[in-house]
Amino acid sequence: MNTPPLPEQSAKESTRMPETTEQPHMRGSMASRLLPQTRIGGPIPWVIAILIALVVIAAAGGLSLRNLAENARADLSGAVTVQIPEADAERRAELATRAARTIADQPLVTSVRIVPEEELEALLEPWLGAAATSEDVPIPALIDVELSRRASPQEVDALQAVLDQTVPGARVDAQSEWLKPVYDALSALQYLALALIALVGIATAAAVWLAARNAFANHRETVEVIHLLGGTDAQVANIFQRAVLRDAAFGAFIGLVLGIAAVWLLGRQFAALDSGMVAGGGLGWHDWVVIALIPVGGVLLALVTGRVTIRLALRSML
Repeated sequence: MNTPPLPEQSAKESTRMPETTEQPHMRGSMASRLLPQTRIGGPIPWVIAILIALVVIAAAGGLSLRNLAENARADLSGAVTVQIPEADAERRAELATRAARTIADQPLVTSVRIVPEEELEALLEPWLGAAATSEDVPIPALIDVELSRRASPQEVDALQAVLDQTVPGARVDAQSEWLKPVYDALSALQYLALALIALVGIATAAAVWLAARNAFANHRETVEVIHLLGGTDAQVANIFQRAVLRDAAFGAFIGLVLGIAAVWLLGRQFAALDSGMVAGGGLGWHDWVVIALIPVGGVLLALVTGRVTIRLALRSML
């Protein structure tokens, strides 16, 4: 015969919590309180600042070299020079006048200017000294010829053939060919700047990777507790990602300031040279936009590296 349950027993059974095998998910705020001052690493923001500053300097140098090469090509691509080697001064002047009249009649030519001897002597004086104004060193006559467009090798040869008929011994040189070795050197320096930027990017990713792994190792026990309380890998990864964002943004800003300061100082030094060719390498507004995007790219690189590192570390705990 079954006896009815006692009132006290029924009350206890009614207040008993139902058993469940599922763990409630931890809120993100609670997980962040368990890791309150998570930092990727003390020196890492300063390492990122130094690397970003190096990238800014390298990028500014590469952009300046590109502008220098493009301006030089634009200035010299549509010009040729006529040289008339003649020892006798009167004969040299006569041949220069005849050559100027001959070449001015060509359809490709827009302007012709005989370079004065005083200007030539001033150009050669830093190299030859007093010999530049002496009769012992004959200076050939020079004629600057502006063309309507860049002349092909065949058109330069045609100008040479016309001068050979009227002024034997005159030589036509394309000015762009003079600076071909300089253009090649500038291109090599630009590739070097790109290689430096790539290496610094790899170094930045490696630094963030090492720092993130060390930070995760220091908080491994706390992460295990968060998992036991129902925290997810995404919540843990977000906590470390915020730390990466904070440190990387601080370092990138400091690096940008340092890099721009170095570029400004170098610009003042080169401007003091008062050289027209160096002035052609100035940075435009679009170049500064590219430089301003460098810290943004550095922060994104650090974020991606940090997230991948923490995700892999969390996966290894399973």
